Amino acid sequence: MNDMLRERFHSLYRSVKRFKRRNVRRARRFERRKFKLFRAWIENTQNLIHLSIVLFVPLLIGVVTLISNTVSQLSFLLFPPLASGTYTLFANPTGRFASPKRFVAGLTTGAVCGWIALEVGVLIHGMSIGALRIDAAGAALSVLLTGVVTWSFDIEEPAAFSTALLVLVTKTSQLAYVTSIVVSSVLVASVFVVWKQRFFRQRSRYLYRTTTEESRVLVPVRENHQRSTSLLAGRLVGGDDPGEVVLLDIVDDAAIAERERDIYERTRENSDAPSPSAARRMTPTQLATQRACEEAVARLEAEADHITSRLDIPCEVIVAAGENPATTVLETARDADCDLIVTAYEEQDGSLSPFITELFTGDTDAVIHRAVEGRSRWERVLAPVRHGGDLANRMIEFATTLVGSWGQVSVCHCIESEAERNRAESMLSYLIEPFSGDVETRIPRSSIEDFLGTVAPQYDLVMLGASTDRSVASRFVTPPTFESIGHIDCDLALVHRG
Repeated sequence: MNDMLRERFHSLYRSVKRFKRRNVRRARRFERRKFKLFRAWIENTQNLIHLSIVLFVPLLIGVVTLISNTVSQLSFLLFPPLASGTYTLFANPTGRFASPKRFVAGLTTGAVCGWIALEVGVLIHGMSIGALRIDAAGAALSVLLTGVVTWSFDIEEPAAFSTALLVLVTKTSQLAYVTSIVVSSVLVASVFVVWKQRFFRQRSRYLYRTTTEESRVLVPVRENHQRSTSLLAGRLVGGDDPGEVVLLDIVDDAAIAERERDIYERTRENSDAPSPSAARRMTPTQLATQRACEEAVARLEAEADHITSRLDIPCEVIVAAGENPATTVLETARDADCDLIVTAYEEQDGSLSPFITELFTGDTDAVIHRAVEGRSRWERVLAPVRHGGDLANRMIEFATTLVGSWGQVSVCHCIESEAERNRAESMLSYLIEPFSGDVETRIPRSSIEDFLGTVAPQYDLVMLGASTDRSVASRFVTPPTFESIGHIDCDLALVHRG
């Protein structure tokens, strides 16, 4: 009886442990998925700016309010222009009004001009400041002086007009008001400078995953593989601290069966010849598997020697077994800790092959390369982008890494009307700012198909998004660009964001 109860207890205990492990794994997967979604969301510069506004504007105004509460002479009227000016700084950190010097000088100038207008009113009306009423002439003079002075010294700041008017109605000392404007604006500007220099301009370092520092790129060597694809993968991990290229060949049952038939045929032809003792100890299937693997290793090592001699980067070779090539590639990438998969373009019945489409379902980034002339260097790369975000950042990162310091990257966004140009210019400006090198922007007023058909021969490589981040309905209504452009007279790379 005791044994039966003990067995039931242990069975229940094991069930509880399994239930706990399953739920812990689910919770961790959920957390990783949410983190990836948040990271992809925040890689969009507009989202990052909005998040910074939500965090920093209330925080800074709260700090200034906390400080002002200890100084009874300070008026709450200093906060409206400070809040609006802080928003202007963080809302457009690369714009005209995002200058810390302009921010501090503009707000201070507005306060001083308002003070001057107030003193003029005292002289004209012959009464004290406390008894002076605010009239239309005084308000107009305050704004006029602010506009003339800020324009003359090129320190125009929208919030300066607020400080100019509010100094007319404050009941505190005008000197204390101006001083508080200077101190508060310097505090806000200092935080903005640190945020902009240390984080916003270096967001690619903190937010964008990179393949240039100790990364590993997996290159499946299949029947249609071209050496140009291996070199492209090598250049994606090149640099001062190069990563590593991992070459993969898959030995499936078909390859083993072919080697087994060869062994059987040779055995029949040389039935009287003695075979090595090691071979006698192996079954035909084992011997065929060994020979298939040896041939695959020989092919990969020859490819690795070529890459190492051309690019001076380390290469590793892996031979894996599996019936589903895409699944084997994805599993190998995960097991070998590879950040990226680079493989040759494959078609079947006029569309992407099942191997490529299944790679696009994986959580590892992938680049599908269609070579035209067997290039080994890509000095001019065109990257059309639909909108800002993690995919666009990844494409520009790949492009700037490929061209190095000697080439040029063009990032383009096609528009339908001139009304879209300002928005497109702002988006492209935010996209290219974190990346070094020669990067230009182009905003053609045409369809992407017409534009690529015209300019593609001027480039070595066109880099397109694989549109795997779009829904099925969206892809049905608007097919991916690579499906509609047809043949272009340069190399093509499709980028999938895992």
